[in-house]
Amino acid sequence: MRFKVFSVLVFLCFSQAAYSQGCSDAGFCTMGAMRPNQNFSNKALIRLRSVEALQYMGLTKFHDVILTSLLDINASIGKRGSFQIKLPYTFVSGSLANTNGAGDISLAYTHALLVKTNWQLSGTIGTKLPTNHSDKTSADGRPLPMYYQTSLGTYDIVAGLSFITRNWLFATGYQHAFNQNGNEFRWSEWNNSEQKAAALEYPPAWNLKRGSDIMFRIERNFRSTKWNAYLGLLTIYRITKDEISKGTPDNRILVPNTTGPAITALTGAGYRFSTRVALKGMVGVKLINRDTNPDGLSRVMVSTLSVEIKL
Repeated sequence: MRFKVFSVLVFLCFSQAAYSQGCSDAGFCTMGAMRPNQNFSNKALIRLRSVEALQYMGLTKFHDVILTSLLDINASIGKRGSFQIKLPYTFVSGSLANTNGAGDISLAYTHALLVKTNWQLSGTIGTKLPTNHSDKTSADGRPLPMYYQTSLGTYDIVAGLSFITRNWLFATGYQHAFNQNGNEFRWSEWNNSEQKAAALEYPPAWNLKRGSDIMFRIERNFRSTKWNAYLGLLTIYRITKDEISKGTPDNRILVPNTTGPAITALTGAGYRFSTRVALKGMVGVKLINRDTNPDGLSRVMVSTLSVEIKL
């Protein structure tokens, strides 16, 4: 009875706006062993193919609205391995422009390293591939901030580990961008524009190279035959500063206040209609955020809803 009441409360919370610094855009905290709401099994991991259709909605502090539709495709490889591909398409609407386009493609391989009676250790290695150079422009050809870009414009490597029991999930991961992107947003490009005041609110991101991130996830899971729910904390710690061009393309500077933690309290729930179909929802509340986010990943509201189909 307590579990059913808890599940209903979670779904009621899901219907409301939430404040979050999620990683839905950077993406690596939903890849492989680092993803939330993983189910523990002490049996050989024979996973069938599955497709998850997810809808994401976020609002930035500049009142930009981000809508992302995503396909999350998984296929088993042997008894302990699985391959994941994520294919997003994003729409952004804000005071400077409306943009849309394919998001970065995520590829990951996950392997169950140790499977014991009461716990499981899994590892993931993966990559994120850009679909454009983060160089989308406004209707009159002015470069747009990263908040309006559908791709981060970088080739990234991702690695992670998870430790799972019947009730708990602990995960950690690392993401590193190898190159600077092609974004050209700086304030001088918006001189003589009626939207200059709005453009000055966004942080410059000319030839941005994102710093490296480490993530930590802890979750407490609640499960029954049909329902599942979880509560958790997600920390994404940027360990190196973002880097941009200033003045000239070759004059590179480190951006102050771009390191440190972004901590989010998360809750989610799901209902399995059958062995093949499940509905999932998630919300998060921002507890701590970094001061400056030229990468455009900062959010003041985020929510997701998805349907998973096992093939």
